[in-house]
Amino acid sequence: MNIQISDIGHVIQLAIAPVFLLTGVATKLTVLTNRLARIIDRSRVLEDRLQVNHDIQYTAELDILYGRAHLINAAITLSTACGLLICVVIAMLFLGDTTSLPLDRYIAAFFVLAMVALIGSFCFLLREIFIASKHMRIAHVARRARGR
Repeated sequence: MNIQISDIGHVIQLAIAPVFLLTGVATKLTVLTNRLARIIDRSRVLEDRLQVNHDIQYTAELDILYGRAHLINAAITLSTACGLLICVVIAMLFLGDTTSLPLDRYIAAFFVLAMVALIGSFCFLLREIFIASKHMRIAHVARRARGR
């Protein structure tokens, strides 16, 4: 097994696209964790207010926040799975080329799984955004109705 410099260069070229995808997934994970942190911060404020004043409005908003947190957690899980699968694809690209193992079907299957996980993550993020936007509109209408 004599690996030439040009062979390594070819494998690196093949691995660059998944590496860029991995960078995008990492950026998406940052966005998701920031959204989760904002949800957690808001829920802590509401839980403190709920201890002082047992208002049904706080309980309703907490229920919405818990649902949003669940969706974001699912999106984080799927994004992380996508990142791990992309790492496996990159490793298999190198392994397949350096050992001449026929890993092309496995590479394709893991890449498709990574894309399915990424699509699922985007779906959960979009659902969470729709819920947040809907709640914001409802709160705005309620404030206007009270005359604030």
